[in-house]
Amino acid sequence: MLSVLFLVHRIPYPPNKGDKIRSYHLLRYLSGRYRVFLGAFVDDPFDFQYKPVVDGLCQESLLIPIHSTRRKIASLGGLLTGEALSLPYYRNRRMQAWVDATIERESIDSVVVFSSTMAQFVEGDRHAALNRIADFVDVDSDKWAQYAARASGPRAWVYRREAAALQKYERAVARSFDATLLVTQSEADLFRRIAPESAARISHFDNGVDTTYFDPAVAMDSPYAPGGPVIVFTGAMDYWPNVEAVQWFVADVLPSVRASRPDVRFVIVGSNPTDAVVALGRQAGVEVTGRVPDVRPYLRYADVAVAPLRIARGIQNKVLEALAMARPVVCSGPAAEGLRESADIAQATADDAPDFARKVLAALGGPERPSYREFVLRHYSWDSQLEKVGQLIDRSAVRVHPAGAADVLSAE
Repeated sequence: MLSVLFLVHRIPYPPNKGDKIRSYHLLRYLSGRYRVFLGAFVDDPFDFQYKPVVDGLCQESLLIPIHSTRRKIASLGGLLTGEALSLPYYRNRRMQAWVDATIERESIDSVVVFSSTMAQFVEGDRHAALNRIADFVDVDSDKWAQYAARASGPRAWVYRREAAALQKYERAVARSFDATLLVTQSEADLFRRIAPESAARISHFDNGVDTTYFDPAVAMDSPYAPGGPVIVFTGAMDYWPNVEAVQWFVADVLPSVRASRPDVRFVIVGSNPTDAVVALGRQAGVEVTGRVPDVRPYLRYADVAVAPLRIARGIQNKVLEALAMARPVVCSGPAAEGLRESADIAQATADDAPDFARKVLAALGGPERPSYREFVLRHYSWDSQLEKVGQLIDRSAVRVHPAGAADVLSAE
């Protein structure tokens, strides 16, 4: 059985936010086919309780706590070296020592890194003989460029610098690794334009949904107190695009909705709400839950789920989960961009605040949308998507030249 090293910037459990949903399903897939050695950072002490779950999927794991404030200070070293600040943020001697020792001790065949920042632990000639696969998920450098466009002053300068430096690093990783994967076809196309020299080794696999888990037929109680209709937003509430999204919705969309339906409630569901998000909960018609044990009832009993993100990369898991629960959904253009074309989804995409309000009002009190669930069942199965990763790993058994990966990549 092949041995695989899996390096992740955040512990892949619980699958309660976008990147962790993808990394968890990738880990579960790998553990069913290979001997997996997992190295990951833990940025929320709450998640250490899940180490036994992760260990049950691995031969061995190394989980290292990461302290945001300390690492932000450490990342400033990138200003002196000229590298992207994201790299020293995750640089760690203990992780590097464990990676090097594990590769040698366990005769590792392939390495899968999740996010470009984890590639630094297996870059260079020392590990060039390995079959190295990078799942960038999103083109993070382009996301920083979007941040810069919405910022001003010193912050905008830092974001522009990060976009340029990280793009340079992403291209270097793509040149040296056997394959680079992204979350959608459009994201892969974008990165091919950025890194044309590596185009043959760039591909994608879509996110999926556990449709057995996210099933409106499963019995569950409503988490909402009796009252008017509910609009729900789900997501990690310390993630800037999510914070900006709910702030914009409360300021620009919700007043128009409540003018017609004053009894409507906007419920923000997700862990680690920032002070700005908590403050929204003091406004009329807005509730902030913080961390919840199970997001499904909040979707199942909402009248409409919204995804008003103005900065978004790839496929939004929050959208896929709401669709799987057959709920009416209203998305911004960026939030729907990564989805396959669908007339139903296109009708649920709003261009601006007035359009968003109109579509939310139209959806309130409406029926379930079985066509949404059928759309997810048809296009977003995890197993079918992850087979692409398995094909790339299995090639290491015959050790082809990196360029040979193009045969698999082009067969998607």
